[in-house]
Amino acid sequence: MSAQAAPANATQNVAETGSTLFKLALFTVCLGLAPISTYLLSQKYLWDGNSTYAAITAIIAANFVLVTYIITAVREDSQSQKPVPKAESESKKDR
Repeated sequence: MSAQAAPANATQNVAETGSTLFKLALFTVCLGLAPISTYLLSQKYLWDGNSTYAAITAIIAANFVLVTYIITAVREDSQSQKPVPKAESESKKDR
């Protein structure tokens, strides 16, 4: 019976790995684009050319992406760790 369950587990692991890699790629792109675009846009439109405030805004954007990734990873990990039901132990009366 465990031989039949093995292909199902392998398929599930491949699907989880694909989802995890997609999330990693998405957050990688966001971590590259969010701070740069935040810096340039805030320097031009929000802070009227002040590069110090624009840099602080970009740092906040980068930290936001990192914290969001960490929260997503922790949630995904806690959902994948389902509690295993305990098997009922056989007592002498049941024999």
